[in-house]
Amino acid sequence: MINNGFEIRNASADDVQQIKKITLEAFEKYREMANTDYPLAALHETDEDILSDIKNNLVLVAYINGKVVGSVRVSVDGETAYLSRFGVSPDYQNLGIGKALMNLVDINMKVLGVKQIKLHTGSKIKPLIIFYYGRGFYVESTNNDRGYIRALMCKDYK
Repeated sequence: MINNGFEIRNASADDVQQIKKITLEAFEKYREMANTDYPLAALHETDEDILSDIKNNLVLVAYINGKVVGSVRVSVDGETAYLSRFGVSPDYQNLGIGKALMNLVDINMKVLGVKQIKLHTGSKIKPLIIFYYGRGFYVESTNNDRGYIRALMCKDYK
């Protein structure tokens, strides 16, 4: 998929280091915005963890001139899916990359027959909540199991 100078494709093993960099950037910012010192798993994953996701789940990357500038991961279990590790490099935000990644996730979920996709995000991180609402998600519940209030957000496919 080509859009406004960036392209999106399925991730490959060659993308591991760049995905790791994007994930670290995104989740350091997330931790700041959530005002937590909880040890977020995204900040401690190994190259092998990322490679395992690439092999076993849907992992999409957005890139410009060969440089990965965004990524998202989705694990599918029958008619439900879970979205994680979504991030766009700070230097490339507000260019439509996140929306385009999410649109391609939606297309993939519909093709795979997924009825509902879920994700967790900090409930007090207004820009993320607004972004996900704009993509058709709603808050199903909240919890404080990680030292900050997280929202379980869901999106239903018909």
